[in-house]
Amino acid sequence: MKLWAVLCVALLWVELQNGVCQQVKRRKDVGENRIRPGGKRMKTRHPKLKDGGGKGQSLLTQVLDKGRFLRLGPTTTLTPGRNMELRCKGNNIGWSYPTYLDTFNDSRLSIKQSDKYSQLILTSPSAADTGPYSCWVIVCDGTECEKDHDRAYVSYIYFTDKDNLFVPSAIHFEIVYLRPDRPAVVPCRVTDPQAKASLHREVPPQEITANGTLVTFDPTKGFVLQSPNPEHQGVFYCKAVTKGNPQISTKYQLLYVEVPSGPPYVSLESSPDSVRGGDNMNVTCTVLGEPEVDVSFTWSYPGQDHRPVHIQTSWRLVNRGMGYTTRVSQSVMTVEDMETIDFGNYVCKAKNQHGETSVTTGITSK
Repeated sequence: MKLWAVLCVALLWVELQNGVCQQVKRRKDVGENRIRPGGKRMKTRHPKLKDGGGKGQSLLTQVLDKGRFLRLGPTTTLTPGRNMELRCKGNNIGWSYPTYLDTFNDSRLSIKQSDKYSQLILTSPSAADTGPYSCWVIVCDGTECEKDHDRAYVSYIYFTDKDNLFVPSAIHFEIVYLRPDRPAVVPCRVTDPQAKASLHREVPPQEITANGTLVTFDPTKGFVLQSPNPEHQGVFYCKAVTKGNPQISTKYQLLYVEVPSGPPYVSLESSPDSVRGGDNMNVTCTVLGEPEVDVSFTWSYPGQDHRPVHIQTSWRLVNRGMGYTTRVSQSVMTVEDMETIDFGNYVCKAKNQHGETSVTTGITSK
């Protein structure tokens, strides 16, 4: 009986040992480190997951040599002179790029759409081509199409040129308008994101420090004045230095704007004050507005379609008060040899990008 008990305990011990060995062996099988023949360790290669190009992953890529592709990040630095080819996945793609390439109808730029991707090619790029390049998927429902903002991708591309640290401009003396209700940008963009840039007033000579709060520098925009005021008026330029080589930008005239953004502020007056039949009369419609905002005029008057009138439109910039700059736009209607049909209400309608305003004045015979 005792012999039988000893045999049972021995068999149980053997079974337990076999189980532990198998468990240890299984753990080694699933580990990342294995033993190669010859005693060397090797690392298990896990299969790569296929890139689905989902939301948050840019579909904008640059085609490199030998069929290689580089997914572009928020900024990219390239060498000028080498042809650039960008691709964006999708069978219906929209593109945007620096506006001057459209302004001058540049033949160096071409865009082609295939079944699987769209291709943008820019030959012989230069420092002037520095700027944002973006693509997006266009979604259509029947004949109506719109941009898919969840699948829009952009990369700001620098074409770094040691001879052009600033993005060249066709304008050698630019005007920057300062408004109290919004930041102003001195647009001296650089072609090298590593360049050290500074802002300078010409008279009196003074460097404007970019302190990160009131004045900041963004290499993709230039110097940003967060709270412009009349003291910022004057002639300014930017200076950039890289590897000990300084360069000066174009000059900028900063003007402070008196009139805030909004629909036109219109006044209407006639001269002379008193008119009779046979007299000549002028009706002047005047708008005070933002310097760079165009204004259009339309008239309604008693003798319309029956009596000839002469209308002359003009505008000019004027300084008002403490150096405030305002655009004065005028439309002058001249009526000669007044007749009975010419007396009545004269209506001037002024329109800009923010809205329109109508003003009426009545002309009676004295």
